[in-house]
Amino acid sequence: MEINAIPFGITDWSQIEPTEHPGEQGVAHWRTCQFGAVRVRQVQYSAGYLADHWCSKGHILLCLEGQLDTELDDGRQFTLTAGMSYQVADNAEAHRSSTASGAKLFIVD
Repeated sequence: MEINAIPFGITDWSQIEPTEHPGEQGVAHWRTCQFGAVRVRQVQYSAGYLADHWCSKGHILLCLEGQLDTELDDGRQFTLTAGMSYQVADNAEAHRSSTASGAKLFIVD
């Protein structure tokens, strides 16, 4: 990722209208800002959320609240709790998210 031509700015995430994204189970609410080619999101997963797809997009993801379970397409599984993060490159390892109790995330892609 290269970050260019983005002047200093402040984002009040509470002022960004969330969009709803149903999963295979549960729902995700995204608050999204686009800064050139960089997408930045605050994402809230409901309890019982399971993504409806395997994602190949690269991300840097920080778990702000709750617990996030991430499964890779090779079968490996990882659990993040508040204060933990993961990073993955575009088209490197397909992954799918779920959470039993809900999670709030900050994602840059």
